[in-house]
Amino acid sequence: MRYQITGKQIDIGEALQTHVKTELGSVLEKYAGRPTDAQVTFSKSAHEHVCEATVHLSTGLTATAKGKAVEIYAAFDAAGEKLDKQLRRYKRRLKNHHQERAQPVEVSGGSSYILAAEADDSEPDSLNPVIVAEMETKIPALSVGEAVMQMELAGAPVLIFKNEKGGGLNVVYRREDGNVGWIDPATSTP
Repeated sequence: MRYQITGKQIDIGEALQTHVKTELGSVLEKYAGRPTDAQVTFSKSAHEHVCEATVHLSTGLTATAKGKAVEIYAAFDAAGEKLDKQLRRYKRRLKNHHQERAQPVEVSGGSSYILAAEADDSEPDSLNPVIVAEMETKIPALSVGEAVMQMELAGAPVLIFKNEKGGGLNVVYRREDGNVGWIDPATSTP
């Protein structure tokens, strides 16, 4: 298990790093069989300390949590409690479905783009938007249930994944009414 513990314009001492490794290790030992790495970042926002923790599991799923408090240890403890709750729910769902993934999630590469927002509401000169950034992204091969679980663990509004059953690209997303939507494009031949 690799730990990456950093601070944004904050000095992180050895005592805090030891505390993070010990507490996070005990949470991961309870719920996650084979975590691969954890990234914990501390920062300061006004008078509060902020802790952002991300844990990557060997199954390909990722759990993230964010905690805020006046004390830096309390900020980590808040993030740790959220991670604990997410991993507990994840493990319970796996048990309820009686399925355990023996193999890691297959991941395909893809490109992700950030487009510039239009400055005003007038008609654009062309239909080609300005690309601000281009990044590599990973598209996991999951079942629909695992995709919903991954979206919830990541706290994301949408997740694109390769459906293990159909093999095509699918989308799950959080609807405004609180439910989850699933887009499964039909592969029809003309």
